[in-house]
Amino acid sequence: MTYSAETVALSDDELMRYARQVLLEGWDIDAQLRLKVSRVVMIGAGGLGCPASETLVRAGLGQIHLIDDDEIEASNLQRQTLFLPEDIGKPKALTAAEMLERINPLITARGTVARLSEDNAYDFLDMATGKPDLLLDCTDNFATRDIINRISVRYQIPLLSASAIAMQGQLALYEPHLNTGCYHCVFGSVAVDAEADERTCANSGVLASTTAIMGNLQANAALQYLGLTKNPLTNKLLIWDGSQMQQRLMGYRQDVHCPVCANFSQ
Repeated sequence: MTYSAETVALSDDELMRYARQVLLEGWDIDAQLRLKVSRVVMIGAGGLGCPASETLVRAGLGQIHLIDDDEIEASNLQRQTLFLPEDIGKPKALTAAEMLERINPLITARGTVARLSEDNAYDFLDMATGKPDLLLDCTDNFATRDIINRISVRYQIPLLSASAIAMQGQLALYEPHLNTGCYHCVFGSVAVDAEADERTCANSGVLASTTAIMGNLQANAALQYLGLTKNPLTNKLLIWDGSQMQQRLMGYRQDVHCPVCANFSQ
């Protein structure tokens, strides 16, 4: 994400809207400009995607593209904060994108109703116009996360992956271009295990606050990465336990035998 001071600036409306943020120590006009020119692709517009995308958009993220093939159901309204009862039956991606632009007309939000795969990733990630600055994994099953991870490694795009179930969550920010490890290095065969993949919010339950907290932790990491070019989770997996109100960091490193990233060559 690069910008030229001669061609990119904050408008008066943007300066007013983001004034409290720019006042932060360590977050200045340059950080806000980097955020303004950033492009994020978010896979999943549900329990995690709603709070994460809303916080990023309110903070001034320039462009966000949401990819999700689901429709809004009544059971989603407990935690998917961009949707209202009258939205039931509508596509999540399109409805969320429309709401995000209502929340902040100074940004660009786009929705695509589809399921991301390795076959369609080049087109859906708009690779012809350049790589997204960040992929946000806001999905709810291991198999999909494994696919997103493979796309991240294949195209060398940083991946910020979050999960939330019951009263627990996890978060990690992988940078494949630095050869520091990937999602598969951390979770191994669990990432593609059919039985493990069966545990989702739909069949195991999730507290509304769990997705709100994990989505905003995901947004917090994204803001630092995009605005400050800093990975606050370098080689760390954040584990949050809401039932005990505890949070801890677990270190990881690249698996030298990882079938996804160990032998990848650009």
